[in-house]
Amino acid sequence: MCAETPLLGADSELRAVIRTATERQTKLCLRGSGSKDFYGGTGPGLAVDLSHYRGIIDYAPEELVIVVRAGTPLAEVEAVLSEAGQMLPFEPPQYGGGGTIGGCIAAGLSGPRRPYAGASRDYVLGLRLIDGRGQSLQFGGAVIKNVAGYDVSRLMVGAMGTLGVLRDIALKVLPRPRVERTVCFACTEPEAIVRMNRWAGRMPALSASSHADGVLALRLSGSAAGVNAALRELGGELLDDAESYWRSLRDQHNYFFTQAEPLWRVSLPPTAPPLKIPLPLMIEWGGALRWLVGDLDYAAVQARVRGLGGHITAFRGAPRNIPVFQPLPPALEQLHTRIRDVFDPHRIFNPGRFCSQQESDHQR
Repeated sequence: MCAETPLLGADSELRAVIRTATERQTKLCLRGSGSKDFYGGTGPGLAVDLSHYRGIIDYAPEELVIVVRAGTPLAEVEAVLSEAGQMLPFEPPQYGGGGTIGGCIAAGLSGPRRPYAGASRDYVLGLRLIDGRGQSLQFGGAVIKNVAGYDVSRLMVGAMGTLGVLRDIALKVLPRPRVERTVCFACTEPEAIVRMNRWAGRMPALSASSHADGVLALRLSGSAAGVNAALRELGGELLDDAESYWRSLRDQHNYFFTQAEPLWRVSLPPTAPPLKIPLPLMIEWGGALRWLVGDLDYAAVQARVRGLGGHITAFRGAPRNIPVFQPLPPALEQLHTRIRDVFDPHRIFNPGRFCSQQESDHQR
């Protein structure tokens, strides 16, 4: 468990806390709004509240770029973008409106639009962070064409705060689609996988897909002419209040994700066959993301998923003896360790968040 939380805003305060933690060998649990406290492993340490560092630094709609402080709520960023007819294309989950832009980037999470528009890391242009030595480091920039050297900025996406404290983030944004419609079809799981993959290659307007309880839902986005042409080809029944439906998937507050049992996130090649596991199932991302709810034989399912070229994550509520993330191959684990040696050599940030064997050995 993490101790009482100090509220930090200024860089000087944060650097002082980091240097003191290094001297005293104290672990720091980095925290924004806390909307993703459930995700990833946890370890003992001092909780550092970063939510006070918030606000939009710069926004240039004509350049399709926004620069924000990491503690800024996603809802605030999206409201500003919406006024200019723009959006974050990777559709990040807000988890009840409490998520921050820093937490979104640190966790590397994307929403229903991800397979059709790109992931969160694809839209990070640059960022500034404070590393485990208390140094302020800046990578990338606030321009779309910035490709010199290693793309360290995107390395921070999905690092779960283990490489440094995110401070300022520059993101590429895109115009909102002029028209969006959602159509539904009654079909089985195997039929849904085939249809999602078939239509993904021939429907430029496709921007989201899901299948649960025998119903396949497809969202179409773009110009009125493009969406209407796709509707004529697809057929199906129009879904009323489709915006609420996709928001409920994005933020995981619909009936499927609010069940009390463990929630498992399975990433697979889109064309992978059905897993044939007798648990409630939700398919997203054209077949590449499959959610399961309930107790399962972890070892058997992990072997099955690995055999299909994918991996499984204990996303929420799993027994403590089950690793949150599937172990990395030895070569990748060594690379992971070497990167952390550079950015956080004393391992003070987010102890146990990845629960890797090397991290455990280092902490002992």
